[in-house]
Amino acid sequence: MKVVIAMDSFKGSISSIEANEAVSLGIQDVCPVAEIIQLPLADGGEGMVEALVHATNGRVIKKEVTGPLQKKVESVYGILGDKKTAVIEVAAACGLPLVPVTQRNPLFTTSYGVGELILDAVKNGCREFVIGLGGSATNDAGVGMLMALGYRFLNINNKEIELGGQGLSDICFIDSAKVSPQLKQCTFRVACDVNNPLHGPNGATYVFGPQKGATIKIADQLDNAIKHFSGIVKSQLGMDITQQAGAGAAGGLGAAFYGFLHAELQSGIDLVLMYINMEEKIKGANYVITGEGKLDGQTSMGKAPLGVAKLAKKFGVPVIALAGSVTEETKGLNNSGITAYFSILNQPMNLDEAMNSDIAKRNARVTINQLFRCIEAVKEFDNQKQSV
Repeated sequence: MKVVIAMDSFKGSISSIEANEAVSLGIQDVCPVAEIIQLPLADGGEGMVEALVHATNGRVIKKEVTGPLQKKVESVYGILGDKKTAVIEVAAACGLPLVPVTQRNPLFTTSYGVGELILDAVKNGCREFVIGLGGSATNDAGVGMLMALGYRFLNINNKEIELGGQGLSDICFIDSAKVSPQLKQCTFRVACDVNNPLHGPNGATYVFGPQKGATIKIADQLDNAIKHFSGIVKSQLGMDITQQAGAGAAGGLGAAFYGFLHAELQSGIDLVLMYINMEEKIKGANYVITGEGKLDGQTSMGKAPLGVAKLAKKFGVPVIALAGSVTEETKGLNNSGITAYFSILNQPMNLDEAMNSDIAKRNARVTINQLFRCIEAVKEFDNQKQSV
């Protein structure tokens, strides 16, 4: 029996690697000789570095960078097993958890540290990049990142603008003379699962700004500033960065990657599945096990378990999905490739208990153990019938 395990993390509870290991142990308890392939998973956001580094036998690099509050923070990125591909989560350099709630204000937070991570990866020999957008505390249209890469954004007095969203409205000139020439050798694939344009009612500021500390007044100021910036980009560089689907992701970092770094914006889970070579590993499997903390309506909109299920369906492989919570909206997943889904909760408990790491791992192990006992019992029964 061949089983492929591709679990996403149960956010706030257990990591993707821990979830995979718990499920593997539950199967081994019943089928000790089963061939088990573990593929830690992420959908392009939190956990992407860990998943891709683990799947490719890569390594994690620590790097001190400029954080969202313009103070130094310890950050990380990954270099994959091919030694030429870097994987970066922008949240590692400018994420919301790096900014205390009382200090959240996208007028002042910057994406500068993302550019520093890119330059460090280039210095370490990387020329291919996988970027995970999401979870940023910034709304600077990626200008901070671009400044770290050597772009100069100048005001009417030919002086560089301030970092953060506050500086966008002052941009009059864009100077690319000091941009690292090595960037021209680099290719960027960006995991982006939102379709928001750069500005306007559905843009970066009005949709995502409030969670970053933007009041209505600040949002109006920032949206106008981003609109001004995009106009300067179009008039001076001939690029329209506003309407590309995903341009508004991560406070406009999607637009910066698309326009200035010629990145391809892709589905996060599709990108991850490509890099972990999921299609090749799923061939010949008897079962695929996937899951995440909560299976709900968002799962059906392209999150990790659905991406796995669609690929497994292509090869006719049954898919079992596990989750801590399963909502009524989840029933549509059966038509998308998930054969059956189950909650791992096996008794009444409060949320803190359910999310306890040890309890969650035990529950995942027990649940899959019982499911495979049922599978093995059916196989044995069928064998007995055939032998009569």
